[in-house]
Amino acid sequence: MAKPKLKRSARWFLFILAIVLVLLVISFRFKPFADTKGFQLESQPVLGEETAPVELVAFGDYKCPSCQSFNRSFFPLIQEKLIATGKVKFYFVHYPFLDEDSTKAAEFAEVVYHELGNDVFWQFHHVVYDEQHDGKNKLTLAFLTNTLSGLVSEEETDKVVEAYKSGAGKKSVEADIAYANKNNVSETSTLLVDGVGFKGSRISELNRLVEKSTNE
Repeated sequence: MAKPKLKRSARWFLFILAIVLVLLVISFRFKPFADTKGFQLESQPVLGEETAPVELVAFGDYKCPSCQSFNRSFFPLIQEKLIATGKVKFYFVHYPFLDEDSTKAAEFAEVVYHELGNDVFWQFHHVVYDEQHDGKNKLTLAFLTNTLSGLVSEEETDKVVEAYKSGAGKKSVEADIAYANKNNVSETSTLLVDGVGFKGSRISELNRLVEKSTNE
């Protein structure tokens, strides 16, 4: 009589174990942005109204020609059609992958954001892309420093440079890269609409994806 009882107990144990494993897989698969280790989307540079219903995330490398093209041509359309209209909160996440200059610029920009705030970051961000001249300018510390000094005071520039040299932007960039890898980002510029990759090339296509996400 004891044998069947043991077998029944074993079956129940395996059944419960299977349920636990399924729940663990689901919890990891659908883990929200804010729970990602070492990364908080809410702490990233952002544009748009706080009440905007959709999160639009852009991944970029300051040395990437396609990112420069995106910033010059596609971003202004996003600004006009989606950010200014209150449809999205637009976040920028660093994904430096080309070389050491890419990482250097990303870390420097992170320090600008943390030391001088969101508004100065976006000014710096756009000027860096504008001054790339199709990749001819090297992202040296001198270039980054001179770019920032054209936007803020000497004291603020020195503050950023000192923090950068101490390695202040390194962990933030590492967290950004980990977040990009978690979302299977393999190129820049990449856009995520509430976590869903945008595969199109037109603002009308992006707007449709945003509206679909809003209505879900």
